[in-house]
Amino acid sequence: MQPRPGTTETLARFVVDTNWEDIPAEARHEAKRALLNFFAVALAGCRTEPVELALRSLSEFSGGRQATIVGRQERIDALSAAFLNAAGANVFDYCDTHLPTVVHPTSPLAPAVLAMAELRKVTGPQLLTAFVLGFEMECRIGAAVSPGHYPKGWHITSTCGVFASAAGTGKLLGLGVEPMVWALGTAATQSGGLCECLGWPAKSVSVGNAARNGLWSALLAEKGFAGPPEPIAGAQGFLAVMDEPVDWDALTGGLGKDWQVANNSIKPYPAGFVIHPLLDLALDWRRAHPDAVVEKVLARGNPLLLQRTDRPDPKTGRESQVSLQHGVAAALVLGKAGLDQFTDSCVDDPAVSAMRRRIAVASAAGLSTIAAEMDVVTADGKTHTLATRAARGSAANPLKDSEIEDKLRIEAASWKPGHDIQPLIDAVWTLDKSEDASRLAALAI
Repeated sequence: MQPRPGTTETLARFVVDTNWEDIPAEARHEAKRALLNFFAVALAGCRTEPVELALRSLSEFSGGRQATIVGRQERIDALSAAFLNAAGANVFDYCDTHLPTVVHPTSPLAPAVLAMAELRKVTGPQLLTAFVLGFEMECRIGAAVSPGHYPKGWHITSTCGVFASAAGTGKLLGLGVEPMVWALGTAATQSGGLCECLGWPAKSVSVGNAARNGLWSALLAEKGFAGPPEPIAGAQGFLAVMDEPVDWDALTGGLGKDWQVANNSIKPYPAGFVIHPLLDLALDWRRAHPDAVVEKVLARGNPLLLQRTDRPDPKTGRESQVSLQHGVAAALVLGKAGLDQFTDSCVDDPAVSAMRRRIAVASAAGLSTIAAEMDVVTADGKTHTLATRAARGSAANPLKDSEIEDKLRIEAASWKPGHDIQPLIDAVWTLDKSEDASRLAALAI
């Protein structure tokens, strides 16, 4: 890759110079939808084992009580809160997805800007502006190294999420162009995350670090902690080290015109998004044929479906979230695909286990990541051919605002029955009118 001096400065200047008034209404609204979904998935994950163990470890070293841990009474230092809230939001693979890159953009971003809002006085419009700009940075950098980066084994949510938290919190700190370049540089040198860890608690470390380290990068830059002038497009910068053909237009083309948050999708199911079109097909078919006996299934999907989720024999609930065989089997046997269907007990369910063994899968390069086809062969000898071109929750087939609200209500109720989450819902929808966003995360307790 030939270095391109000035690339990081271009991105940094865009973050520094863009104001609330520059962001179109659609992008503002999508940011609110993403924040509502963040609180839903963070509440779902706030008491899982990875979060409990990480909190126990971090508490040994934290002397501060600066920031909220979503869904918990404990408070902790802002860096650790960003880590824990990001880990919790991503632990169930229930978070949003930027389909062009398969980045889960909000998990590493929202925890960082929310923690910053508890450190410094931040208005609602400032918080939303920082969120949209952080979203823009991680998804554009992710798009620059796609489609090869993620299939190679890099966990793109973590490797690119650190740029989101650095840019978003740097915006809230009011960094100038040079300090913003420094923040992005310190973030770049901390970028990391491996897909080998998907399905294991270890995955949560890189997602948590993306939030924590990006926030820390911005705080360091504010104090004058310098970095190289071209950390992203330098001779040994992020793009060069990733060793992918760089899509330069995706990185900087259309800045301020093409908003990446408009390409966001919000999951109706707690599983890898490439599995979602198959879950749509299986659930719809099962509702229409409640008594049919399934003999075998052939699923066809984008090559990424096989690369990431061809796991016919998952051992744990965590691993089942990235197993297409388990997701389809649970949907066909139980008629559901919620959190309870991706647990250890569901993995061990004899009927679900038997169905997993009846599912074959094939790659279809012509199908997008939100499309799938499936043949269901029943005991009467009939073959039911199913297809979808746009999974529920994708930008092409988005969830309604009310469905995202319902997702938040369900997860809030599962965490604390009877808890009134409506004040949080109202606060997110009216965030653009808020003079103080510091209490937003606390509304989820």
